[in-house]
Amino acid sequence: MRNKRRDGTRVRGLDGYHNILPYIMPKRTEAEVSMTQQFDVTDLVKYMADRNEKDGTNLKIFHAICTAVARTIYHRPKLNIFISGRTYYQRKDITLSFVVKQKFEDTADETLMFLKVDPDMNFDKVSKMIVGDVKKVRKEKTNDLDKLMELVGSMPRFILEGFFGTLKILEYHGMMPAALTAGDPNYSSVLLSNLGSIKAESCYHHLSNYGTCSFMITIGTLHKEQKLMEDGTWQPRDVINCTFTLDERLADGFYYAKSLRIVKYLLEHPEALQEEIRKPVPVEL
Repeated sequence: MRNKRRDGTRVRGLDGYHNILPYIMPKRTEAEVSMTQQFDVTDLVKYMADRNEKDGTNLKIFHAICTAVARTIYHRPKLNIFISGRTYYQRKDITLSFVVKQKFEDTADETLMFLKVDPDMNFDKVSKMIVGDVKKVRKEKTNDLDKLMELVGSMPRFILEGFFGTLKILEYHGMMPAALTAGDPNYSSVLLSNLGSIKAESCYHHLSNYGTCSFMITIGTLHKEQKLMEDGTWQPRDVINCTFTLDERLADGFYYAKSLRIVKYLLEHPEALQEEIRKPVPVEL
């Protein structure tokens, strides 16, 4: 049963070390590796300001990071692998998820967003998709996943124990119903948390043992720092910190570090973000 899943294909030909890792570290939270990277987005900020003024777009830093991460995942497929039932699977789609607050208030409701990124998309298309879906859920105040969680969350404790126990068995054998995984951030390629939108800095965020999401990113505030340039001068630059948490059973640190070069290149060369996701990025790996 584990050979076939709706959302992924089994990865074969693994070496012995990776085959035994899910038995040594069966939980995703036991295999976390986290790193923080600072990106110089000075040119990106100027590019977005010019485009938004001249073309009437609504480009934002968060949209740029989503685009850069999606393109990186497309060209670095190990970032889109997950382990379920102690078996490795290559995810079939690139999916991004994040939380949307109805209002920036402590008591405001939160809605979970889940977006599929296609290979022919670029910065503009990703931005329009995010803006459109965020407006939709804020207008409707909820989505199908929120309604499902409200229903399940209202059940008595003993029923919830049995319900989630059954889900663990179904997930182990790759038999989770689509109705319970569609739109669930725990089943996305990457979950992003835009902490900068609430004036907070990026931080470590754990993975979850529920679902298949093996990639977490927190995004900090946009701020200025003095940077030493190649010409030997110090200049104020717009920078942003992002913290990445990944499942180390999927790839080694060398693979992850090289993957970050693609994200860095795209955020520092905003014109490249307008190319299709599928187009190779000119970064020496």
